[in-house]
Amino acid sequence: MMDRAALQVILLGMFLMSATSDPVKKKKNVDIYSFYINSTVTSRYATTVITSRVANTLNESQEIQFEVKIPKNAFISKFRMTIEGKTYDGVVKEKEAAQQQYNQAVSRGQSAGLVKSVGRTLEDFKTSVTVSAFSKVTFELTYEELLKRRLGKYELLINAQPMQPVADFKIDVHIQEKPGISFLEVKGDLSTGDLANAIKTTRADKDFQVWVTFYPTQDQQTKCKSCGENGLNGDLLITYDVERQNPKGEIMVSKGYFVHYFAPSDVPRISKNVVFIIDRSGSMSGRKIKQTRLALLKILSDLDEDDHFGLITFDSEVSLWKRELLRATEANLENAKSFVKEIRDRGATDINAAVLAGVDMINRHPREGTASILILLTDGDPTTGETNIEKIMSNVKKAIGNKFPLYCLGFGYDVNFDFLTKMSLENSGVARRIYEDSDADLQLQGFYEEVAVPLLTDIQLKYPGGTNLTKTSFSLYFNGSEIVVSGQITDNSVESFTTEVIAVSKGSNVTYQDTIMTKDPSDVPPENENFMQRLWAYLTVKQLLDRQVLLKGQEKEDEKKEALKLSLKYQFVTTLTSMVVTKPQEGEVEVANKPKEGKGGDGYTADVDSDDDDSVINHHPAQRAFLLHSAAMDYSDAMDYSDAMDYSVMIHHPLPTYGSPTIHTTTPPAVQVHSNRFLLPVVGQSKPLCFDVPLPHKLRLLQDSASEFSMNGESLSENHGFHQIAIHYKTNHHLIISTKSISYHNGQDKVEILWGQELTQHNTDGVSLVVLENEMNVTMGNIGVVIISHKKDGVKFLWPAIWEHPKDVNLTGVLGKSDISYVKTEGSQTPTLKMKDKEVKTYLETVSDYRFHSTPVQECWLVPFQAVMEAEISDFTVTQL
Repeated sequence: MMDRAALQVILLGMFLMSATSDPVKKKKNVDIYSFYINSTVTSRYATTVITSRVANTLNESQEIQFEVKIPKNAFISKFRMTIEGKTYDGVVKEKEAAQQQYNQAVSRGQSAGLVKSVGRTLEDFKTSVTVSAFSKVTFELTYEELLKRRLGKYELLINAQPMQPVADFKIDVHIQEKPGISFLEVKGDLSTGDLANAIKTTRADKDFQVWVTFYPTQDQQTKCKSCGENGLNGDLLITYDVERQNPKGEIMVSKGYFVHYFAPSDVPRISKNVVFIIDRSGSMSGRKIKQTRLALLKILSDLDEDDHFGLITFDSEVSLWKRELLRATEANLENAKSFVKEIRDRGATDINAAVLAGVDMINRHPREGTASILILLTDGDPTTGETNIEKIMSNVKKAIGNKFPLYCLGFGYDVNFDFLTKMSLENSGVARRIYEDSDADLQLQGFYEEVAVPLLTDIQLKYPGGTNLTKTSFSLYFNGSEIVVSGQITDNSVESFTTEVIAVSKGSNVTYQDTIMTKDPSDVPPENENFMQRLWAYLTVKQLLDRQVLLKGQEKEDEKKEALKLSLKYQFVTTLTSMVVTKPQEGEVEVANKPKEGKGGDGYTADVDSDDDDSVINHHPAQRAFLLHSAAMDYSDAMDYSDAMDYSVMIHHPLPTYGSPTIHTTTPPAVQVHSNRFLLPVVGQSKPLCFDVPLPHKLRLLQDSASEFSMNGESLSENHGFHQIAIHYKTNHHLIISTKSISYHNGQDKVEILWGQELTQHNTDGVSLVVLENEMNVTMGNIGVVIISHKKDGVKFLWPAIWEHPKDVNLTGVLGKSDISYVKTEGSQTPTLKMKDKEVKTYLETVSDYRFHSTPVQECWLVPFQAVMEAEISDFTVTQL
């Protein structure tokens, strides 16, 4: 009997869905002879199945890979591989049980793994299997999601990337909507040029059903604007909306479950009071502040004349454009735009004072029959004023008092997004990440458009005879959105089912009542008759998981158990479950994993690392381990490093990369680290400088003699980063940070903290310590640093970062340099930079930035240490930490 082993893939959320069986280039000895994407949308609930059939045309065994990208809000519900007529199904289990099975497989010397969801924004699903000579394998992945209505439409995005022309390539989309489909449009890269002729749209049953098919020939697959000899590489975007003739909403009942879609459009708009709270701290410099100004100018132009608005900017100080809300008249808007154009970055970040000022502005100017909204935009953590995030959330919640929502927009990845999410949810709002990219201003405008036209406030939905209901209370309903409630019917023998919606429209109560007959013939085809039960389970699990950040104690445990129970029953891969996939025992194959966030290229490097101890297991090569580890990746994010403050990166030693499909027959060499590489952004230059410091070393990282502040770090031979960092302030504050624990002594009391604990905070005598799971924020006096805990190749290490240089402070040390500049000399055969009237030879290098958990990669000009620091390395070494 052939040994069996489990395969691990860690799954995370993302914005797109795509399927590929070879992310690099076509392999002549691998034939993807069939590639299907089938998506069925029944009453907004989409079930998508991706099937790839691949043949090994080689006369020897080889490894064949399969890759898909999963939509951010989707739950994987099935994964299957069929090899030589035998099927291997994934089974969803509680995370702890899956981990135990994994450990048992490893202890038997088998390769093993798990499929996990850890909830980040965009992630690849990659797996592979060894296929015998002239044999075939079929991969099949199923996932489910409820399409969300935004700006008057639903969107289904399908990205196909098989990376070779496929003889039998098909995308089939079947949409069924009981009220009828009002409009449907197919866009995207795969709908341009000659490929447009491969798309066919068919309507039937008075527009209750629509079929979209995409069957390109092999020749057509090479001729789109993003295609070539490697075949299709692009997306189809299908947008649609439904008829809304009944303002009471659409109600469907099936097999003891119901769903109610409520989206009235015949309601007069409510004038709004909106206060924009804009972060102008130093970290917003450069492109971020420019894009914020552009977005605000456009948003101001879109305000209606009966709206009232306010503008607040903040760094360490809070500035109000006007002390009161002003009506959006032409004159006021022009004055406001002049104010926006002069917003400049500077200083620290006092989120607490800024948000409270916004709340106070709305509370001081109540207007009957209007809707009030607070919108906060920030790119960082609170660094001045009140910096205890629990205290900030308490202050804001008390001030708002459930009277209006707070929407938090987090700019980039440096922001504490968990903090913004919790603060938003506590105040009836949502948090949205704004990605650092060329379209960031459009992202800001897009969010505002979603909340620009409030129609109803204080919405309560009631369902006599319904139980196990999803969320039924909403603070605001905006034009173009939709409220969805699902539940179970307590008595299946009843012949009718009644819904009631009570809300406020322009200060007056409005009621919507409707009754439907439960015995009416179902409009749901037999093959989709269980969709409503699964829709209810999906929405229930989503909302239970979302509420976890707000709950504590027994209530939190009870809801967690309920979410786990439903996840297991419906086989959803969520943050509480893992999918264990078994397959035939592999041959001698080395560990492979996809690059970290921001790494260039499409290959895989042979290393395994994670900040989440329970999401990765380290293997000895003798175990013939096969582990696919997925870290966070967001393809829409492009960091603007030229505007950042000083930070440092780790040397990235590239390993051999592997295409997909491809043959893995040798073990790549082990990573060897010989030095730490530090990086210096340069104002006005697209590429920063970088320099190396050989290992091992004890370095003076940062020092300010005037405030008696110093930070030193110790590195070990052939290990990444620092294994210990010490920070001293004045004569009595001493902080020692190791990879295992944190020790703080203030001359009287001693505090011990372990990494991985719940949020821990300590504030005393001008010192603030905030410890998150894998990050520590340290503020001593007016100097703030962040220490990131990483894990790579099974070894933990620390990495320090300073986000902004405080004003009027003369910082020295390896991280203290802030006034560097260079000019690239043209015409030289060897790249040369002119620095302080000296010509310095340089080389273009690629480095991983360990200031971020996601370790993005960028290019830098590598120069000697002495050229940058104008001193020897020995001048920055210390004998003791």
